[in-house]
Amino acid sequence: MIKLTLSATAAIAMLSLAACNAPEPEVVDSNAPDPLAEQLKNAPKVELPPAIKATKTFRCQPGNALLFVEFFDGDKLVKVRTEQDGPVTDLKAAEAGQPFTAEGGWSLTGTPTAATVEVPGKGKLTCKG
Repeated sequence: MIKLTLSATAAIAMLSLAACNAPEPEVVDSNAPDPLAEQLKNAPKVELPPAIKATKTFRCQPGNALLFVEFFDGDKLVKVRTEQDGPVTDLKAAEAGQPFTAEGGWSLTGTPTAATVEVPGKGKLTCKG
C-alpha cells in the first residue's frame, strides 16, 4: 500500500516537472520587417494618467460634513466624493496652484491637509484632513 502511494506521488511529481520543459516558440523569419513599425514611429506620444499623491477624508464645517478627496501628481486634478462610495466628481485646474473647478459650481482650493471646497447644495465648506 505504501509503495503504491509513493509510486503515485512520484508519477505526479514527474508529470508536473515535465511541463517545465516546454519548447521555445519558433521564430519563422527574423529578417521580416515589423508591419506596424511605421505606425508606431508616427504615433503621437502617450501621456500616462497622473499618479495619486494623497487620499484624504476631510471633516468640513459648517455641518461637520465629510468629503473624500484624491489629490493627483501635477496638481491639476482632484477627485471628490460627498459619500464614501458615492459618485466621483473630477475637479481640474488649468495650471498647478490654481483652484480646481468642475461644472455645476464645484470648486476646491488648498492642499491634502486643509482646503476650502464649494459644493453645490452645501455651499462653501472649510475642511481639514
